Amino acid sequence: MTDKAQWVEWFPGLSRLDAPTKQLLLTRSTIVTVPKDTTIFGPGNSPENMLFLLDGTVRVQQVSDTGHEIVLYRIEAGQSCVLTTACLLAYDAYSAEGITETPVDAAAIPRGVFDDLVSGSKPFRDFVFAAFSKRITDLFLMIDEVAFQRLDVRLADKLIKLSGGADMVATTHQKLSVELGTAREVISRQLQEFQRRGWIAQARGSVSLLDRMQLQQLADHNAS
Repeated sequence: MTDKAQWVEWFPGLSRLDAPTKQLLLTRSTIVTVPKDTTIFGPGNSPENMLFLLDGTVRVQQVSDTGHEIVLYRIEAGQSCVLTTACLLAYDAYSAEGITETPVDAAAIPRGVFDDLVSGSKPFRDFVFAAFSKRITDLFLMIDEVAFQRLDVRLADKLIKLSGGADMVATTHQKLSVELGTAREVISRQLQEFQRRGWIAQARGSVSLLDRMQLQQLADHNAS
């Protein structure tokens, strides 16, 4: 489906809404296009719209007072932002930032429409809270990984996932540290150990996977 004018049909929960509610979403929404590497929200800002992502990817990350960063989750096409949902429901400001990793198209509905539908449409309310519940569960899993799982296991797993089946990952030590919620120096030491074992080779801005089997065996500890 490519007709963004009928974007509600891209979201299974919204496509089951009654015709008047669908029409309200379509007539009151605005399709916005945002370039890559744009901060679309940040700490201290209050959301004025609920965003439904149609194309692209948005990275949501937390930044501490000391500048330490950790990726909380990513929003893909066909998803909404749980942090925006939480802020809209609580009339609160953002505590994290959202940055576009690719060019993004999204449907934006005003806060007033969101409020009216949450209070007046059970199917819409069910859609909002189902997405909210799933993302909260994902966040608890991430907290468990950061707090309790070995970094070498998590790093091996992240390299394999980022590779997408290829033999090379375009990334940096800093980006990996943000992904895994640790210091860049810690990532550097662990990558050096992987390289010493002959599992990877490093170059500026990239990591080559030389022994995917060994990395996969280590990553499989995530599931054990």
